[in-house]
Amino acid sequence: MTNAATFPPLRQAMEQHGLSPRKSLGQHFLLDPSIVARIAQLAGQLDGVTVVEVGPGPGGLTRALLQTEAAQIFAVEIDPRAIPILEDLKAHDPDRLHIIQADALKQDMTAFGTAPRQLVANLPYNVGTRLLVNWLAQAAMWRRMTLMFQREVADRICAQPGSAAYGRLSVLAQFCASCSIVMHVPAGAFTPPPKIDSAVVDIRPHAEQPPAALFRAMGRVTAAAFGQRRKMLRSALKTLHGETLLDRAGIDPSRRAETLSVAEFTQLATLLSGFEGKSA
Repeated sequence: MTNAATFPPLRQAMEQHGLSPRKSLGQHFLLDPSIVARIAQLAGQLDGVTVVEVGPGPGGLTRALLQTEAAQIFAVEIDPRAIPILEDLKAHDPDRLHIIQADALKQDMTAFGTAPRQLVANLPYNVGTRLLVNWLAQAAMWRRMTLMFQREVADRICAQPGSAAYGRLSVLAQFCASCSIVMHVPAGAFTPPPKIDSAVVDIRPHAEQPPAALFRAMGRVTAAAFGQRRKMLRSALKTLHGETLLDRAGIDPSRRAETLSVAEFTQLATLLSGFEGKSA
């Protein structure tokens, strides 16, 4: 655990390194020490855990993570302008903090450190959803994910059938994990303030994860179903043997995607995976 008193004030460090948020990278820096401390706390007991943080920016949350008992912290940052300020933090705890300058979308973060691994991050708004889908495909490799998204994205992840927010992301996330919103963060807490509030989502992967083929099938089924969500399922799933799948699953083909439970989507994905496996 690193003593926070040894860190220079965050805004002072940003000024020293000339670091300001860049819109093209979806950057909204979270500088309030009480909020980042709460996010680190929401990640639970981190003793002996490898923590991966994506988009640390000036390192506000990184500081909070360094004050936990995490075994190692890997900070993955695409913006080269942020690396010097993160290197200053590394000087305070060189054995635990590892800085990776890379595009998180192209990086396999399950290769960092040793298990157990957790993700804790205030994600860049422009890539948060794509990152989550990638991580869900590897959910067996993660003990837990504590991630901040725009409020509307967080709502979609945790939405229930029949609600306006329920969609493909809801099904994929809940197919692989239990998901709940554990903290709301107002736009004014960020620099610069975004146009919408944010929320932290606690994502806990299920003990048993679907095989890769089934996850891919679920991706195809949900993409087709919600890609044309106003259509009845018989039409939306037409290119995926929809009538056959719906009949075998005992699902009324006149229903629409937002009325199906995750369990019903799992039935369809399982049937599709088996159907295509036999025809391959």
